Parts: sequence; C-alpha cells; structure tokens
Amino acid sequence: MSANREIIEKLYAGFAAGDVPAVLGSFDPEINWTEAAGFPYAGTYIGPDAVLQNVFMKLATEWEGFAAVPSTYVAEGDTVVAIGEYSGKFNATGKSMKSPMVHVWTLKDGRIVNFVQHCDTVLVQAALT
Repeated sequence: MSANREIIEKLYAGFAAGDVPAVLGSFDPEINWTEAAGFPYAGTYIGPDAVLQNVFMKLATEWEGFAAVPSTYVAEGDTVVAIGEYSGKFNATGKSMKSPMVHVWTLKDGRIVNFVQHCDTVLVQAALT
C-alpha cells in the first residue's frame, strides 16, 4: 500500500471519529478544497480554516449523522481516489439521503494540497427541499 493511500485512509478514519484537528493537520496550509457545483457548500476554499468554516462546521451543524464512507481506493503517485457513499439526514427538512461519491486527493511531501469532490448532487439536493 502506498504511503499516500495510508494518509487518506487515516484521514477518513479521523473524520469518522470526529477528530477534526487530526484531519486539518493533514492539510497543507494552502490546500485547495473544491466542493461540487450543486452540493450545498459548492465552491473552492483555500486553507484549512476556510474548509473548517465553510464545509466541516456546516456538515456538523446542518446534518445528523453525515458520513463519507469510502469502499475503494485507487492510488497512483501523488493522487489518491476514494470511491464510496455519502449518507446523512438534513436537519432542516428531516430528510435522509445516500449518494455515491468520488473524492480526488492530491498530496505533496505527505501533505494534502488539493481535494475535488464528485457526487450525485441531485440526491443530496432532494434532502434539502
């Protein structure tokens, strides 16, 4: 198993355990984080604090039991792709969702420098309305 894949696997384990400091600690200070168009937090955020405020805090406060669970990893050089599923219940509507997801991670010198989210945003949006 590649070192980069291990870093990403540990990141998901940290996220699942609610260890946000460990997750943020794996980020490069200038990380580029892109949420998919159509996702509630769509946009590109630069730096760990921007990701914390614009994505992680909203997932923690607007959703019950939000989870991103990879089932497959593909690693090639500095790129790791995680394929899996999102799930959770949106607090404002009480609606639950499950959506396939693909995350593309880029690492440099053991630090995460880039993240791009891909998911079925129609399934996510259905929980919001």
